[in-house]
Amino acid sequence: MRYIIIGAGAIGGAIGGRLAGSGHDVVLVARGAHLAALRQHGLRLTVPDGEFTHRLPAVETPDELGELRPDDVLLLAVKTQHTEEALRLWGRAPVAGGGTAAEQLPLLCAQNGVESTRIALRVFRRVYGVCVWLPATHLEPGTVSAAGAPLTGILHIGRYPHGTDETARAVAADLEASHFEAPVAADVERWRYAKLLANLGNALEAVAGPLEGDDATALFARVRAEGAAVLDAAGLAHVSEEEQRAVRGDKIAQLPLPGVPRGGGSSWQSLTRAAGTIETDYLNGEIALLGRLHGVPTPLNELLQRLADRFAAERRPPGSLPLPDLLRLADEAVASVREQ
Repeated sequence: MRYIIIGAGAIGGAIGGRLAGSGHDVVLVARGAHLAALRQHGLRLTVPDGEFTHRLPAVETPDELGELRPDDVLLLAVKTQHTEEALRLWGRAPVAGGGTAAEQLPLLCAQNGVESTRIALRVFRRVYGVCVWLPATHLEPGTVSAAGAPLTGILHIGRYPHGTDETARAVAADLEASHFEAPVAADVERWRYAKLLANLGNALEAVAGPLEGDDATALFARVRAEGAAVLDAAGLAHVSEEEQRAVRGDKIAQLPLPGVPRGGGSSWQSLTRAAGTIETDYLNGEIALLGRLHGVPTPLNELLQRLADRFAAERRPPGSLPLPDLLRLADEAVASVREQ
């Protein structure tokens, strides 16, 4: 199989680099300065076992590849807000032997949140969800770091909306030979909803800094509790924190990497790169949406959604809202709901 990594940033670059390092055929899809750096210098992947440069085909559009191969696997790793654009572009790509990518090829959604698979199923016939536990960073063009050890990450894979098949098992086998654990899960959505709850802290970290200290961790606990209440009201099952810890164990310890500063999560990275967009609408915004559908107030998640969107639009640096100010805004948001 050939892997086409649509969005070779932190997650896509780490997965693509590790697959290439174990001998698999990989194409990276990127744009702008990142694409130029990949073409000129290759992908520089820094991991605990060293720094590797992978000189791989790098493209912006499927036209540059000609007809896609029947054994191609498309792995979508763009932020969710860019999903529709990527699907329109790659879904119509012709495949050798007849048909289009949307008709013939599997699409794996290795993204935060839960909405991308639903968007993808409107276009692609064969969609797979991937629950991504993979601490990775992409801040500079052409470079990606992944600090996890002994495993680079754990990637649960399953058909969307449910089930498994031979493609999922074949991809999992390739990943497991490439420094990942890749359980094939018929109930992958349970894992993805659990990851959604964990990702509700991304916006908090992005606007107010690391989740350190009693006040920050207590606020995140309140944000996550809102999310859990919403999922329960919606009847959406999610893996417990205890089950997650049992699976992860000590398989992914984040180690310091020489010359690589310790950064934050995906939303923090978006603000650091001044990307102009952020995925919060599909994280905290997903909880706000479900809350409105099922009559559950979500003032804290709505607040974080608004703040993170504003930070991205104004290209404000991450962590520039003092935590005491955020705590005051959080208390005001909760109080305003109680008064209604």
